Amino acid sequence: MEASAGLVAGSHNRNELVVIHGHEEPKPLKNLTGQVCEICGDEIGLTVDGELFVACNECGFPVCRPCYEYERREGNQQCPQCKTRYKRLKGSPRVEGDDDEEDIDDIEHEFNINEQKSNTTIAEAMLHGKMSYGRGPEDDTAQYPPVIAGGRSRPVSGELPISYGEQMMGSSLHKRVHPYPAPDDTGSTRWDDKTEMGWKERMDDWKMQQGNLGHEPDDSADPDVAIVDEARQPLSRKVPIASSKINPYRMVIVTRLVVLAFFLRYRILNPVHDALGLWLTSVICEIWFAFSWILDQFPKWFPIDRETYLDRLSLRYEREGEPNMLTPVDIFVSTVDPMKEPPLVTANTVLSILAMDYPVDKISCYISDDGASMCTFEALSETAEFARKWVPFCKKFSIEPRAPEMYFFEKVDYLKDKVQPTFVKERRAMKREYEEFKVRINAMVAKAAKIPPGGWIMQDGTPWPGNNTKDHPGMIQVFLGHSGGLDVKGHELPRLVYVSREKRPGFQHHKKAGAMNALVRVSGVLTNAPFMLNLDCDHYINNSKAVREAMCFLMDPQVGKKVCYVQFPQRFDGIDRHDRYANRNTVFFDINMKGLDGIQGPVYVGTGCVFRRQALYGYEPPKGPKRPKMVSCDCCPCFGRRKKLPIYSKQDANGGAHIQGLDDDKELLKSQMNFEKKFGQSPIFVTSTLMVEGGVPPSSSPAALLKEAIHVISCGYEDKTEWGTELGWIYGSITEDILTGFKMHCRGWRSIYCMPKRAAFKGSAPINLSDRLNQVLRWALGSVEIVFSRHSPVWYGYREGKLKWLERFAYVNTTVYPFTSLPLLAYCTLPAICLLTGKFIMPEISTFASLFFIALFLSIFATGILELRWSGVSIEEWWRNEQFWVIGGVSAHLFAVIQGLLKILAGIDTNFTVTSKASDDEDFGELYAFKWTTLLIPPTTILIINLVGVVAGISDAINNGYQSWGPLFGKLFFAFWVIVHLYPFLKGLMGRQNRTPTIVVIWSVLLASIFSLLWVRIDPFVLKTKGPDTKQCGINC
Repeated sequence: MEASAGLVAGSHNRNELVVIHGHEEPKPLKNLTGQVCEICGDEIGLTVDGELFVACNECGFPVCRPCYEYERREGNQQCPQCKTRYKRLKGSPRVEGDDDEEDIDDIEHEFNINEQKSNTTIAEAMLHGKMSYGRGPEDDTAQYPPVIAGGRSRPVSGELPISYGEQMMGSSLHKRVHPYPAPDDTGSTRWDDKTEMGWKERMDDWKMQQGNLGHEPDDSADPDVAIVDEARQPLSRKVPIASSKINPYRMVIVTRLVVLAFFLRYRILNPVHDALGLWLTSVICEIWFAFSWILDQFPKWFPIDRETYLDRLSLRYEREGEPNMLTPVDIFVSTVDPMKEPPLVTANTVLSILAMDYPVDKISCYISDDGASMCTFEALSETAEFARKWVPFCKKFSIEPRAPEMYFFEKVDYLKDKVQPTFVKERRAMKREYEEFKVRINAMVAKAAKIPPGGWIMQDGTPWPGNNTKDHPGMIQVFLGHSGGLDVKGHELPRLVYVSREKRPGFQHHKKAGAMNALVRVSGVLTNAPFMLNLDCDHYINNSKAVREAMCFLMDPQVGKKVCYVQFPQRFDGIDRHDRYANRNTVFFDINMKGLDGIQGPVYVGTGCVFRRQALYGYEPPKGPKRPKMVSCDCCPCFGRRKKLPIYSKQDANGGAHIQGLDDDKELLKSQMNFEKKFGQSPIFVTSTLMVEGGVPPSSSPAALLKEAIHVISCGYEDKTEWGTELGWIYGSITEDILTGFKMHCRGWRSIYCMPKRAAFKGSAPINLSDRLNQVLRWALGSVEIVFSRHSPVWYGYREGKLKWLERFAYVNTTVYPFTSLPLLAYCTLPAICLLTGKFIMPEISTFASLFFIALFLSIFATGILELRWSGVSIEEWWRNEQFWVIGGVSAHLFAVIQGLLKILAGIDTNFTVTSKASDDEDFGELYAFKWTTLLIPPTTILIINLVGVVAGISDAINNGYQSWGPLFGKLFFAFWVIVHLYPFLKGLMGRQNRTPTIVVIWSVLLASIFSLLWVRIDPFVLKTKGPDTKQCGINC
């Protein structure tokens, strides 16, 4: 990809393609012709051909020819920077170790074409074959090579036979074709098997050489042997929870289940006759709570931790003197509206990606601008320019985190572990550069707030193609790439690509899921890395080695092949110390996800996840070797199975092979046609789906790749394909993350939960009450949509039988939890009704029956305490989670159920808007800002009802005497349970001290008036008009 190719915009359906040059001001690059030698300080000089002398072909470290030849003759013959052995260049004398090299230029023969041909034949043949899909007349004279199915995991090649190329030259240029290559028995081994066999063969050869030397060497005295042994060790391991912690936890769970069964039996068999309505409502609620608890509790039966070994990863795949074997990664960042998602936040995320600790030639960052904003485009251009200075600074001083906003303004000792004398000076200069960069970005945002009447105009006078955000062509701009993507020190930078998919009226674009699928296809055409990391625009890389952590699982030869994705926990900045509204969600990420990791893997949470591309393409995991079945003779039918003798017929003897061949041809032709229906009508992209190890065909030009990339992001590309139903991000819910991970687990894949000591990614979370409730509303609404979809975990995926039962329990729980809001709302209202009416949901209990209640409460507390003990979660975090479970349950979850039912049953789409009020510009000022939303009505009403009920109950007890205090305690305990859980909500309503919002006062007065009328109807203070019975006392009163 060329970084200077310009902005490519076009529409495949309209047959339009425009390349806009000069939309940016020319940016000077460092002149490499005047570089000096980093060893002696002299100029590097030129070769006999007039080109700049390059000593190391791997990293390009500037060294002059005299130092190069001296290093080869007298030194260790290695590059000082990358430690790669110097190859003999044309005109240089031979040294020891050059005997096997020919007297030719190594640059011209860097790659062995014959080996590539044997490794990459299949994908290239598919690219140049024929499978017409209606874009031109059929060529009956074309030669169709044989087709083979199941070739997606075979090696690929960029070379084509000459005769076949001549046939292709005679075909029409407008045809799009892709056949399958002919089968080759010698090359049918999978590429990954070849890689493993190559490593094993090298180890066997090394051992044999050691044996030929004579006596057995002392391995302990040879450091190389220790390094090799370390490299062969597993890259990760499971760390089971200590039995002293997990066994009591499991025992308490079983005990709680038994106690719960006895408790429900007692509640059902002992009705309250004078309050049947209240009793029946409470019993139904308690049964649902028990069901919900089972779904949530038992997936936490097998919690585990994991450890990774990054040093072993480097020893195995980054061997000294050999090319880096780490797998490339495509990184996706999605954004929509620069007014709601500030470009400065997105820029920090991009900068942290470009500066992460991973080989730069194996990183490609794709930015999806689904709002086609020129502000985002220009901000990304400025980010690419600033990255030329920021990335080398980060790597030189190994700073963390590598997002400049967080690095410069976090309150830490930035001089810790820094020993370079120039660090303070360079840091001060870099901070000034960032502040100037920040001002430029803020100026762009301020300018974008007011749209010109004629739309935005680019710097060269061309109208911005995305002026109409709902009707614009697809746009792609390569900001950083192989050409022009160099930092200020002349080193290569990772690829940075801007993508805005085509949008037209009348097409369904599927929001974020559709944007992510467009990025999958664009990256498959341009870079096609085997793994993909997706991040939200506000989630920056906090740990520069995060991708290496994921590779310890995905590249592990033992467990990696069946891993579909590695999920990292979400961590957040800018949350108040007490985390009033459970924004950190620690209970879910540190308890529930650890439990799922011990079953079939954690669910996908939408960000901070490294995917295997083949898993997103809908393929199933590789099958391991099956155990041989026991075969017994006919004399003992009790053990094993009887050996079945083959039955031969005349048809089998004469025409069996012919019939089998016809069936194979039909299957191959059917498979050939299915690729078009599955992946879409793009031969280059279909070719990329078969390249398991990634990469693009070498014969493809950058211009052809960019043109095909515009094709795959066209708005009609997904029509009549399996995108969104079986491939990529799954459509049908606004929480597409749950569906996407669920489909992978149903196919038999497993996922991994990775929790490095330093958080891998950090993002921002809404700390305001109203914003937090609206966020929870969106999640809950997506779960309701999944429950009524065809992908509901309640009934989907039983046929394959690859989803484990406890994993299904967890998915069912993640989709049905919003419905708990209905019994929770009723249960939180019952205490007030009981206090106002004088009735209760339970009859008077005996001493024996009270043991059920005591045992139930003790088991609940014991479960929570032991859970905190093995997970490491603090009791404050656990309590905040319990409180927000009630707050969100009676507000956001309730509205999600109502809105979901209206949308599914009646087709009514209802949105709940938020009106923002002013807040102070200080730390956590947003926490105290009050934003009115209808989500606040139900919890406010419940809170006031229970407060009124408590006052009424205590007043009635004082009025009626001592005997009424006994039954009152149970009701008061019930009411205080509700009030304590809603206490953070009450603080959110009140804001700061003496700053109660007017709307809260109005609601309080209104609701208090309503319940005052009910209070008058009860009349607790009116004295009884009945006097004493005169017949009994004998007194004439």
